[in-house]
Amino acid sequence: MLSPLLSVTAFAALVHGHGYISSPPMRMPGNATTAACGRSVVADIVRDKTSHVEGLPELAAKDAGYKAAQCNLWLCRGVQFGDNAANVQAYAPGQTVEIKVALTIPHAGSANVSIVDTKTNTIVGRPLLSWPSGYADERQFYGKTLPANQTDFNVTIPTTLGGKCATAGECVSCL
Repeated sequence: MLSPLLSVTAFAALVHGHGYISSPPMRMPGNATTAACGRSVVADIVRDKTSHVEGLPELAAKDAGYKAAQCNLWLCRGVQFGDNAANVQAYAPGQTVEIKVALTIPHAGSANVSIVDTKTNTIVGRPLLSWPSGYADERQFYGKTLPANQTDFNVTIPTTLGGKCATAGECVSCL
């Protein structure tokens, strides 16, 4: 059965390096994120939208407001759906979505664009786009502009998602 729409609260690439998705709009923290992750995590994300998730668990653990089971720092840096219900993007199966990435501190690594089931924190189907290595490799492109296919690209929404992603908040793709 085809889902009539894929509803995600953000759409972004999972990247190695410091960057963020500038289009479509990314999730931002608010009161729900503060309640789940604590003020320290929210302050870090607001201060630097390219903040890397690897440092957030240590920061969160020091905050009395951190609730690990609710926060889930490895899914959209813990930014909660409740703060982004008005930021839902709906896409039809087969639709092409343009994604723009702002890479502020490029460094070599891998990256992918995937749809993630928010209940299980697992990828639905296969990644929509993937760079197994060499993504944002500043050594290869030093002094030059990174290739457009790493900062401005399109993905096509799958036509089959196994009955998932029709309800807002059920699926997400985020940085």
